[in-house]
Amino acid sequence: MTQTETPAAERPAHFTLTEDEIKAKFPSRLRGYDLYRSMGSPRHIVAPMVDQSELAWRMLSRNYGADLCYTPMFHAKMFADPNPKYRNEQWQTNDTDRPVIVQFCANDPDALLAAAKLVVGQADAVDLNLGCPQHIAKRGHYGSFLMEEWELVSRLIRKLHENLEIPVTAKIRVFSDIEKTVAYAKMVEAAGAQIITVHGRLREQKGHKTGLADWAKIRAVKEAVSVPVFANGNILYFEDIQRCMDETGVEGVMSAETNLYNPALFSGKVLPTWQMAEEYMQICDRVPTKNAFVRAHLFKLFRYSLPIHTDLRKQLTEARTMEETWKFVNDIKERLIAEAEAQDESERFDPENVAVDEFGYRNNEAKRQKVAAAVAVAAAE
Repeated sequence: MTQTETPAAERPAHFTLTEDEIKAKFPSRLRGYDLYRSMGSPRHIVAPMVDQSELAWRMLSRNYGADLCYTPMFHAKMFADPNPKYRNEQWQTNDTDRPVIVQFCANDPDALLAAAKLVVGQADAVDLNLGCPQHIAKRGHYGSFLMEEWELVSRLIRKLHENLEIPVTAKIRVFSDIEKTVAYAKMVEAAGAQIITVHGRLREQKGHKTGLADWAKIRAVKEAVSVPVFANGNILYFEDIQRCMDETGVEGVMSAETNLYNPALFSGKVLPTWQMAEEYMQICDRVPTKNAFVRAHLFKLFRYSLPIHTDLRKQLTEARTMEETWKFVNDIKERLIAEAEAQDESERFDPENVAVDEFGYRNNEAKRQKVAAAVAVAAAE
């Protein structure tokens, strides 16, 4: 399927060019499935995450099966400011960082276009964030707090579609009503979005109210639009990826939180946390990364260990240099290896041999249960 022209009688005033005129203006700009295929038909996608999907993390994720990465969400007005301080602090890329989509939040079409023009030649597309549910987005009037302002959303996307040399995409949340969700997605497509990512949660589903994403609504969007759709939500294990694709019919699956806890998610591997930390730190040695970003990632990677090893948690909290952070990584690696070697073999983590439970998920608990069952049988004999 291809995107269809909005009938002239239904065309909003801010649609100043027809689709044929846009194609003539940007004859080489990719659209829909051509864009998707040009990026290698990505199935495994790292989500845009504020202060957390920075270049070093994208590089690590690509080492473990990520086909496409989004940048953190950038504030368009600040990004386009003549003073480049914010842009230089936030935006990093290199020759290995492709395909990549740069995400912006905005409520001013002109500011959005100005920011987007600054990444032309360095990105495969520009994404509009329409899903951020945090209070800062409400205060700043962007993200999911534009969901009721369909004309503004359409103007933002259309501004890029009619004036930017690279494609525009969008990431949305769902409404409680499935028909309204589908109508919203079709409006986003009509405005010019060439890929739509659907986070299957309501705006209110955040923090302790996060709950489950609604894959049925994602499937409904997929069946209603003619551009590629990515699904976001409910990806906790590698096995969830194919299940999501089967249930929704989407082209790709995006992970945010789980990617932060397990950057090897898309490879299907289950690796020691200290190994992931070491590899990330080695990348940060080559790619200068803000200390705050590095520490935040390490807190995520070692989330199960730090509540136990509180002295090391304090050490990480106080780390301010790469040398101090490396010392923490080496110290916790040594501690965790010693802890593992002291365990009974039935409880020891073996990344090469993780058993499968009755639902088809690899789970170290399943291995312990199988070992315990075998020991019980041997004892009975």
